[in-house]
Amino acid sequence: MIVDTFVLGPLQTNTYLIKKDNKCLIVDPAYDFEFIKSQIGNLNLEAILITHYHFDHIGALDVLKNYYKVPIYDYSTSESNSSFNFKIIHNPGHTLDSVSFYFEEDKMMFVGDFLFKGSIGRTDLDTGNDFDMTNSLKNIIKYNDDIIIYPGHGEKTVLGFEKENNLYLKRQK
Repeated sequence: MIVDTFVLGPLQTNTYLIKKDNKCLIVDPAYDFEFIKSQIGNLNLEAILITHYHFDHIGALDVLKNYYKVPIYDYSTSESNSSFNFKIIHNPGHTLDSVSFYFEEDKMMFVGDFLFKGSIGRTDLDTGNDFDMTNSLKNIIKYNDDIIIYPGHGEKTVLGFEKENNLYLKRQK
């Protein structure tokens, strides 16, 4: 699989285009439908993945959904029917509807604003919750160290690095 990262909108949100063969997925279509559409090009868009419903992660969602008529995977979905093999992990804390998409075979996890390089998502916004965040962090440290973490903002990281260097994860050991 190939992952293209596009930093879009005023809050510099990461939108991801995941490609395999002639198919693709979009993770968090932040802004700019026309740009995203141009990046999809002739690929077959199978689904849209939403890590949480903050405005900066879904700016182009409605237009994409109406144009491509594809399923949306989010907090209300328990499993994938896509040809891409991924698991949906509920990790509330940043928001009540926060999820991550884990591509186990490819050792990749798209986490939205749950986890960042060296930090975590804020919990002081609507539906954020410190207790839920702590439980979600305790869950994430059970995963393998070699998983590449693709956050909603900033650069990607590796889970093992975060376990050793991210104060929030270190506290959960």
